[in-house]
Amino acid sequence: MSEVAISQDASRRELERLAELAQDVIRRARAAGASQAEVSANVDTGLNVNVRLGDVETVEHTRDRGFGLTVYFGQRKGSASTADLNADSIQATLDQACAIARYTEEDPASGLADASLMATQLPEYDLWHPWAIDTGEAIALGQRIEQVGRAHAGITNSDGASVQVGESLSVYANSHGFVGRERGTRHSLSLSLIAGDEAGMQRDYWYDTVRSADDFISAQTLGDKAAQRTLARLGARRLSTRQCPVLFSPDIARGLIGHLIGAVSGGSLYRRASFLLDHAGKQIMPGWLNIVERPHLLRGHGSGAFDAEGVATRDSALIENGVLARYVLGSYSARKLGLPTTGNAGGIHNLVVEPGHADGGTPHDFSGMLKLLGTGLLVTEAMGQGVNVITGDYSRGAAGFWVENGEIAYPVEEITIAANLRDMLAGIRAVGGDVDPRSHLLTGSILLDKMTVAGE
Repeated sequence: MSEVAISQDASRRELERLAELAQDVIRRARAAGASQAEVSANVDTGLNVNVRLGDVETVEHTRDRGFGLTVYFGQRKGSASTADLNADSIQATLDQACAIARYTEEDPASGLADASLMATQLPEYDLWHPWAIDTGEAIALGQRIEQVGRAHAGITNSDGASVQVGESLSVYANSHGFVGRERGTRHSLSLSLIAGDEAGMQRDYWYDTVRSADDFISAQTLGDKAAQRTLARLGARRLSTRQCPVLFSPDIARGLIGHLIGAVSGGSLYRRASFLLDHAGKQIMPGWLNIVERPHLLRGHGSGAFDAEGVATRDSALIENGVLARYVLGSYSARKLGLPTTGNAGGIHNLVVEPGHADGGTPHDFSGMLKLLGTGLLVTEAMGQGVNVITGDYSRGAAGFWVENGEIAYPVEEITIAANLRDMLAGIRAVGGDVDPRSHLLTGSILLDKMTVAGE
C-alpha cells in the first residue's frame, strides 16, 4: 500500500478540518475590524523516486501545508501566510495581515469578487485518484522504464527515470460565506536518455502525467518513445538562414498558446504591456479557428468549479472564428480595466484549441500535418526566453527536423526561429488532431505559414 495515498474518507475529513479552520479565521478577522476576508488552505502530499543506471538516486516523501489569509479594511489590503497550522501561528498570521492592511494605501480595485458570482454547484469532476504504489514498487517501475529505454541499440547513457505521486487537498473560503473544497491527484512518469555516434552526443526524453494512474501509457511505450526520440536526433545538422513554413509539435504548440494567454491576461493589459492591448472583438487569428475554455472536463488537468476567488467557472470562447472574444481576468484586473471578471483568477481552465484548417474537412493527424507542411521545419524543442509580450517579438533557439515533401529528412539543431507573435497567430494554417492530453492547454500540432530560421 502506498505511503502517500489518502483514503476517500480521510481526504474528506481533512477538507472539513481545513474548511472549519478557514471559516473560524474569517470570523476572527471580521471581529478584528476587517470589512472582508478570504482564506486559502492546502495540504499536499507526494512521493518522488528517481533512478539512474538501475540504481536509486533519490527517494523523497513530501507533506506540505499552506495557509494564506487576505484581509480588507475598506479598500486597504493585507496578506500573510504560514506553513504551520497550529493555533499560535494562525493567530500571528491574522495579526500580521491586519497590521499590513491598516498601513497600506487604498486601492479602488481591491476587494473580494462580487458575492453574486460565487459558485453554488461544486462537483468534483473525477479528479481524485490516489495511487496505491509504495516506494519499492515505484523504484521497480522507474527501473523498468529505464531498462526499456536503455535496451535500444545506440543508447549510451541515461539521465534517469522518475516516478512521481501527488495528492492535493485545498479549501478557499471568504466572508461572503463561500466555502469551496477541492481535492485532486496528479501523477507522472519520465525518462531522459543519451545517445552517441561519431558525430557526438544527443539527449532527449519523454514523460506522461495523469490524474489517475490507470491512464498512464505503459512502461514499455514510455521507454520506447524516449529512446526513439533520442536516437532520432543523431546526426543533427544546422540549416542555412531562410524563411519557410514551420510546424510546432503539440508540446511546443502549447507554448505558443501560452504566449497568447499571457498577452490577453489582465495583468499585462492593465499595465499596458501587451501587443494585444485593446484587441477584444478584433480578428487576430484565421476565421476558421476557435479556442474554448472548458473548465468542467472529467479528469482535466485544469478542471474546477470555481476560480481562486470562488467565482463560478463556465465554458467560454476565448477565440471565436478568429476573433478575440474576451480577455482572461480575475476581479482585480477586471476592475482596473472597467470590465467584469471572466472567472480566471488563478489562471485558465482547460483551454481547448479546436483542430481544423482553412480548407475545412477532417482535422489532420500528425502525419497529415507533415504532408500539409510539405517542405519546411518541424520544431520539437524550443529554448530560451526570447519572447516579448509587449511588442510580440519572438526569437528562440530551436531543434527539430527538416521535412521534405511531407517526410522527415534529417534532424536539425543550433538554429533560431523568429517572427512576431501577431504574424504567427494570424498565419496559422492548420491545427492538428494530434492533441497532447498532458496539460490544461489542449492543442495538437500547429502549422505556421512562415518564420525566419537563422542558422549557419
